[in-house]
Amino acid sequence: MIDNGGASGLGFGLGECINLSNLILDLRSNEIGDEGASGFGYGIGKCTNLSNLSLDLRQNKIAAIGASDLGSGLGKCTNLSNLTLKFEFNKIDDKGVSGLGSGLGECTNLSNLTFSLMQNQIGDEGLQGLGYGLGKCTNLSNLTLELQSNFIGNEGPSGLVSGLGKCTNLSNLTLYLRSNQIGDEGASGLGSGLGKCTNLSNLTLDLESNQIGDEGASGLGSGLGKCTNLSNLTLDLQRNMIGNKDSSGLGSGLGMSTNLSNLTLNLTQNRIAAIGASDLGSGLGKCTNLTKLALQLRLNMIGDEGASSLGYGLGKSTNLQDLTLDLYGNQIGAMGASGLGSGLANCINLSNLQLNISYNQISAMGTTGLGSGLANCINLSNLALNLQQKQVDSIGVSGLGSTLANCINLLTLIVMKKKQKCF
Repeated sequence: MIDNGGASGLGFGLGECINLSNLILDLRSNEIGDEGASGFGYGIGKCTNLSNLSLDLRQNKIAAIGASDLGSGLGKCTNLSNLTLKFEFNKIDDKGVSGLGSGLGECTNLSNLTFSLMQNQIGDEGLQGLGYGLGKCTNLSNLTLELQSNFIGNEGPSGLVSGLGKCTNLSNLTLYLRSNQIGDEGASGLGSGLGKCTNLSNLTLDLESNQIGDEGASGLGSGLGKCTNLSNLTLDLQRNMIGNKDSSGLGSGLGMSTNLSNLTLNLTQNRIAAIGASDLGSGLGKCTNLTKLALQLRLNMIGDEGASSLGYGLGKSTNLQDLTLDLYGNQIGAMGASGLGSGLANCINLSNLQLNISYNQISAMGTTGLGSGLANCINLSNLALNLQQKQVDSIGVSGLGSTLANCINLLTLIVMKKKQKCF
């Protein structure tokens, strides 16, 4: 086990390596506290030629003072261009992360940063301080921030992205904020700030298990709609409190992202009903350059009307080639399944489809209607259907097979009827 003395000694030794340019250190799961982190930071600050650094300090005993001193040391490494810092499961809190951000702000040549801060007692004040510091890294182009399971509320996210908006070269951003206390105000502020990151082309945003409700998702969608260069988006909003109003605003906002080509949207286990599903489909149908879509709506309440309207909206995405649609447990019946199939029939370029409609109330009539619609997808080559439910019998499967026989370009067909894991 490496303790404070060991970490300080290591830093002292490294400080003598004045020509060091590349360094990888794995110091996870040790007994390093503030004293050790401070000593290490003092030493590493002498490595002024360091350009690539990966430092893993997970599961130690570092608090605010140690983190701040380490940040101060890193700030002297002004030639750093690639940096990975892993601080999960420490106790650096608001003051510590602000100190780290302040130090990183001195690294003006930094272009690639991965910063892991999961479960560190960080709140809004700390996140704002981090954003202020990172806003000085004007050459930053690729950024990953892992901030899961902290104490972040409504003010922190807007402060963070306000700083990131000054990183005019930022094109790739991955932001993990799951399992915090972000509500409507926080989500809206986050969206507003991201809308100012005009050069973003790739964005991954994880907001699972927060408290986003009636206005938050709409504000988030509105902001993202202003990211005019965005081409790849992964947005995880599962296990929040999003209902019809939210999904409407989210859909219309995303509909303004006209350059979006690849979208993964997870809305599992919210409160979305028919109106929300309809408006979501309508918005996504306006993403005219969308070629790949993964939409997860499992365990909502969209029903027949929602499924039909969703299909109708998605049918306007005529450039869609690859679609994964998860509608598990949504109270969909025969009419909804048939309407969904009719809508998707308009996706004339669709070649790959994974559709999970298990645990609904779809009968033999519904499966046949679904098949009739999909039979019009003349370019469909790979199809996977999960139909697990009591109402689908051998007659329904037979009817589905008969209609799909018209898919002349179909190369791969997987139909899951018996109980098994859902894709």
